[in-house]
Amino acid sequence: MAHPLKGITILEMSQGLAGPFSAMTLADLGARVIKIERPGTGDESRSVPPFKAGKSACFAAVNHSKTSIALDLKSEPDRAVFERLLARADVLIESSRPGAVERLGYGWTDLHARFPRLIYGAVSGFGHTGPDAKRPSYDLVTQARGGLMSITGHVGGAPVRTGASVGDLAAALYLSQGILAALLDRHHTGKGRKIDISMLDAQLALLETAIAITSVTGTPPAPGGTRHPTIAPFEAFQAADGRFVIAAGNDVLFEKLCVALNLPLADDPRFATNPARVDNVRLLKRLIEAVTIDNTCAYWIAKLGAAGLPSGPIQNVDQAMRDPQILARNMVVDVLDRNGRAAFKAAGNPIKMSGIPDATTRRAAPDLDGNRGEILRWLEE
Repeated sequence: MAHPLKGITILEMSQGLAGPFSAMTLADLGARVIKIERPGTGDESRSVPPFKAGKSACFAAVNHSKTSIALDLKSEPDRAVFERLLARADVLIESSRPGAVERLGYGWTDLHARFPRLIYGAVSGFGHTGPDAKRPSYDLVTQARGGLMSITGHVGGAPVRTGASVGDLAAALYLSQGILAALLDRHHTGKGRKIDISMLDAQLALLETAIAITSVTGTPPAPGGTRHPTIAPFEAFQAADGRFVIAAGNDVLFEKLCVALNLPLADDPRFATNPARVDNVRLLKRLIEAVTIDNTCAYWIAKLGAAGLPSGPIQNVDQAMRDPQILARNMVVDVLDRNGRAAFKAAGNPIKMSGIPDATTRRAAPDLDGNRGEILRWLEE
């Protein structure tokens, strides 16, 4: 069975993380992605360390399975090639600051008039409308302004950026979702759509609990470390050799936890319901840790797992990449080099679909302009 996006061609005129990550997720679903890069320098992430054999591992992680052609869109010959590509493409992804591609004559209005079936996916810091539409941004700005840094870390500590670039990544995933919806819509209408994704919008969309708390109480939540703001016990606990997490997300699970820990708390009015547990969360944590401190993380994870309780280790990235469950799901894949040898590691495709092969390798990330001849020959077909 063919991958679901086989036959779909995407022109990716973006760099960094958000646009390339979106295009990569669509490539994993079978789309052909042609990366349009600036001559000489290409995507800025080509220069991001670490490097192996002179190539960026970060670039390879989000640009595998694509082809590359370098085009100067101020040059008439290159513009002619680009416009031939537009005529063959289903989707254009761009991540320029609003106004930049319009000045080149390739904004939504111009392209929709000439290529009415083309889907136009734009991702930027603040979107194409609003007073700050033309301001520059990066993931750090998005996390800070969007509220995420205000709830990340520990009370009284300095603001903390999340370890992953969730501002970029959330925007990328919403862009992919919008593109898929537009492809379905085009099947019915025959017309393309513009998808306008703001990193700031996408960041705010992820703050579902924080927005609910603030809107009802009038008080924004503070950083909580590992603790969930509205569910208890739902955080990291100390064992004899480190910390592990317990997520007892309802009353039934809390009762099971009390049995497993031999703690007579399930009928205590201070802990009998989730709202009561949240109100007394500090005392509850001390009572649980008075038990868990006497044995190891592995002991408690095994014991709680046998009792049907959600719990787990706090792993670093190397440990996560060797986790048997993660490996069993093909979530660590090899990115090949041009000779078919494993060169880099990347995350696999989390979308598992029946009848679709879940490959354990990915085609090489392209060299800058490395597929020019192949792409030009395709245009002649």
